[in-house]
Amino acid sequence: MTARRPVESFSSRQARHWLAALAGRPDAATQAAFERWHAAHPANALAWDEAMSLWQATDAPARRLAADDASALHALLERMDAPAPPRAFRRITWASAAVVVLALGALIGGWRPDRWVEDLAADHVCPAGPVCNVTLADGSELTLDAGSAIAVDLSSSERHVELRRGAVFFKVAHTGAPFVVQSGASQVRVLGTEFAVRQTSGGGRVTVLAGRVSVRAAPGEPEQVLQGNQQVSWAGGHAGEVAKVDSAAQLAWREGWLTWYQAPLSEVVAELEPYYPGRIVVLGDALGQRTLSGSFPTKDPQAVLGALQKILGFEQHHLPGPVILLR
Repeated sequence: MTARRPVESFSSRQARHWLAALAGRPDAATQAAFERWHAAHPANALAWDEAMSLWQATDAPARRLAADDASALHALLERMDAPAPPRAFRRITWASAAVVVLALGALIGGWRPDRWVEDLAADHVCPAGPVCNVTLADGSELTLDAGSAIAVDLSSSERHVELRRGAVFFKVAHTGAPFVVQSGASQVRVLGTEFAVRQTSGGGRVTVLAGRVSVRAAPGEPEQVLQGNQQVSWAGGHAGEVAKVDSAAQLAWREGWLTWYQAPLSEVVAELEPYYPGRIVVLGDALGQRTLSGSFPTKDPQAVLGALQKILGFEQHHLPGPVILLR
């Protein structure tokens, strides 16, 4: 099943043109031409009202996305501008780095500078699309969800994995050495188990399929021990109560399914977006807080959005990039 995009009218396309033309300080001739177009037909006035409504709704999310990407790009360019070791690589200047980075951004649809920066220090990255399987040198088997990235250090007496983005399922090999997963300030210490760690907005969660893990939401926070079919989430450095869950259903993303139970749309989109080669933006907190339950295949994210649209009644707007706006 393929989700169909709504047919866009000629007036809607013209309205977007006028939004761009009137940005900044338009001259008198441009303003007069717009007013003639606006008054020429009721469809034009309606299209303009819809375009203005969409523009106002996208202003705050667009500023947040731009700030995120600008911050990531700034950090990347600072790294690129740092002096190189002797006789290694030629020092890249801010100017030349900006040209390269911005050229790449123009050529690659859905480019994410924030993710590129994270990936610089990652050992394994799973791109948008299917999940990725990784076997570490110690024999531990990992399944990375789409859009995930990890850094691995097995060189010391303690095996260490840093979850930089996304979600990972771990089947840890028993070697006698401790196995620790770091996700932001939180730490998951393996006591012999199969489990998953997922980063969420401002926090994360751990789901245990078998065995036991200990979870500490932040330094100084109490330790929580989880067993099979248990889950705990945290945000802002504080963990919630340990909950009983159907771990097989919660971890169905390994087989190409996402399952939610009374989950807010903002969380649903955050987990669905890595399967889409672009951005999916929810406009407005009220829409993001609407909850839903269901199980959906990950192979066609636009079809999933079509199904969610029927359930929650939001609108989809497709922009270049590719970007999908939900409102």
